[in-house]
Amino acid sequence: MNFFFKSKQKGPVELVKATHDAMARIDGSSSNNEQQRNKANDEITKHVSSMLQTLRDGGADKKVPDVTSEQVAQLAQEIYTTELLPLLISNLSRLEFETRKEVCLIFRILLRRKIGSREPTVDYLISRPNVIAGLINGYSNPDAAVCCGNMLRECFKHEQLVKTTLKLPEFLDFFTYVESGNFDITSDAFNSFHEALTKFKDPPVSFLTNNYDVFFAKYTQLLESENYVVRRQSLKLLGEILLERKNFNVMMRYIKESSNLQMVMMALSDKSKSIQYEAFHIFKIFVANPTKTPEVRKILVNNRDKLLLFLSKFQKDKDSDEQFKDEKAFLRAEIEKLPSKV
Repeated sequence: MNFFFKSKQKGPVELVKATHDAMARIDGSSSNNEQQRNKANDEITKHVSSMLQTLRDGGADKKVPDVTSEQVAQLAQEIYTTELLPLLISNLSRLEFETRKEVCLIFRILLRRKIGSREPTVDYLISRPNVIAGLINGYSNPDAAVCCGNMLRECFKHEQLVKTTLKLPEFLDFFTYVESGNFDITSDAFNSFHEALTKFKDPPVSFLTNNYDVFFAKYTQLLESENYVVRRQSLKLLGEILLERKNFNVMMRYIKESSNLQMVMMALSDKSKSIQYEAFHIFKIFVANPTKTPEVRKILVNNRDKLLLFLSKFQKDKDSDEQFKDEKAFLRAEIEKLPSKV
């Protein structure tokens, strides 16, 4: 008689320990260790899949999870206690493509997990900002970038994690990644950058106020980028930031600087209609400001007649949009009030 024995499935504690052990074995770099590293990678793939299945079987991937499954709770706690998340994140590029995707799914499921009103993974990440910093640094590796971006944007669905992210010095590294030269990384990094600054209203206010000089010095470089997509997206985001009511003090500081007006006027005359259009929405803030600085006022007065002529012809194909047409008329009326000489 033949007997078939099914290998015993590892429990949560064993799974996490086995993953740690296998991760330690993919550190070898010599060719003699290649077979060992491949075997370790196969083990990681198997263990990560098992962890994902445990979370799914326990109901942790429900859209509004309130999970009490003992297996899920044990697995989650073991992942937190042993710092498995930062280990997996820092080694994403070494993992198989499908395994990276499963790590992203595990991260998302854990992040959405609730116990009553508590969100354990959110609390974990707040206490370990280095994990979020590791996700931002993931943009430096093409093999890990998109996966790290997906996990970051999951974090940005939680206001406290946005607040945590904006306090990190690594947040300013987005300016480098947005101009990486790799289209996929540039697009993904800008999506994350945009989410962090617009998803919630309050966290960006204190960040922009406290980091005004360094932030806008770097932002100016984006507005002057040779990359068309970066310039257009940056102008659009700048308009969103300045027109957000809670950023009123930041907006007033920005529109008092004549160099900012000059840059926006240059964008107004760009050959791209899309860039012109985004610049228009920022330009109108300068013109509408009743307390213009002498330097800003001087630029507008010196260009008064040219601006009136420019606006009379500006993107007339969009005049079917009544709001846009009215905004142009308002700007012309405001500029007409200016003297012809300083």
